Amino acid sequence: MEFFRIKKDIPFMRHALIFNVISALTFVAAVFFLFSRGLHLSVEFKGGTVMELKYPAAANQEKIRTDLIKLGYEQPEVSSFGTAQDVMLRLPIIETVTGSTGSQKVFAALCASEGGAVTRIDTVVKGQSVAKDVCHSPAGADVLSLRKVEFVGPQVGDELAHNGVSALLMVVLFVVIYLAIRFEWKYAVSAIIANLHDVVIILGFFAFFQWEFSLAVLAGVLAVLGYSVNESVVIFDRIRENFRKQRKASVEEVIDNAITSTISRTIITHGCTQMMVLSMLLLGGATLHYFAVALTIGILFGIYSSVFVAAAIAMWLGVKREDLIKPIKEKDETDGAVV
Repeated sequence: MEFFRIKKDIPFMRHALIFNVISALTFVAAVFFLFSRGLHLSVEFKGGTVMELKYPAAANQEKIRTDLIKLGYEQPEVSSFGTAQDVMLRLPIIETVTGSTGSQKVFAALCASEGGAVTRIDTVVKGQSVAKDVCHSPAGADVLSLRKVEFVGPQVGDELAHNGVSALLMVVLFVVIYLAIRFEWKYAVSAIIANLHDVVIILGFFAFFQWEFSLAVLAGVLAVLGYSVNESVVIFDRIRENFRKQRKASVEEVIDNAITSTISRTIITHGCTQMMVLSMLLLGGATLHYFAVALTIGILFGIYSSVFVAAAIAMWLGVKREDLIKPIKEKDETDGAVV
């Protein structure tokens, strides 16, 4: 399926050096921001408390944030999820509050801010008696409900960060092995450089703008790795096919034709994917916002790196027809007979 067909090949490789210099500068800038500013890690990595609250009407997030700052939380994260009445709080660890007492103090302060008072009642959950804090107005109406509380300790956060890095390295390793087996080591090296280029640039954006880096964003980064590999494999497959068809063409001409002939497919595939990601970005709320942001950056730079980085590096590494197509052995006219 094609939207259009370009009859004349676009000379991508003629400008490969210029675009790779731009890529190198962008990569260096991303690394600089990663080391100078660092990532704004979420509660899952740093440790802290996650609370889910429900208000009877649309919650005033600025008021909630002000109340939390008064309690000593310097950068409280307040976001809505599902509906305007549902609010999620992500609270970092502070020295003055330990363990579950933090969530109790927060709930009591927010309840008082709404003109209610906290009372403790006993409820039965799965056959067990559990004490639960509720917030009622003087008239007895529900003012605020505590739906869920999770506490992530610093050790758990460190473990999650370590597992995240391990997952990233494993993906990189298996991608290299897969491409080396399917194609040739030159393609594997060029593809993994291009994919790491995408990952570092995504992390650079998050470091520069200090966007929250959560487990959802990490999942987006891993998805981008697989997505970029898929685009590289499509182009490499076309290069291998062109090596068989275009016997007299140079390596540069073969690569230009491979990229030009896959442009229509690239627009269809990435355009459809980006529409779905944009729907998450615009309609998914705070929970999916940065996940969609990571995917958007990754898709755009994934297209760029597959065309201008991976293909160019493969060309500079000296890829040739013999790397992908085994030479045909000449048949022995004597058929092995000795006179």
